[in-house]
Amino acid sequence: MANSSGITAYSVKTKTKNVPMIDPVIDVKSGRYIASGKDSAGNKMSAIMSKATAEQHVKAGNAKKGSGW
Repeated sequence: MANSSGITAYSVKTKTKNVPMIDPVIDVKSGRYIASGKDSAGNKMSAIMSKATAEQHVKAGNAKKGSGW
């Protein structure tokens, strides 16, 4: 789900894997870390990740902290 250049996710609309997420925001809901953003075409995307992965992306500047932290 995550690579060195940022957060990637599966696009349900285009049915493609490893689509880069633009301007992701990581929220914590019910103990889960959920990154939500858009792809290059403007379609909404989400990805669930571990706490360690979420903190790594925030620290690297790939994502912003949302609600629930």
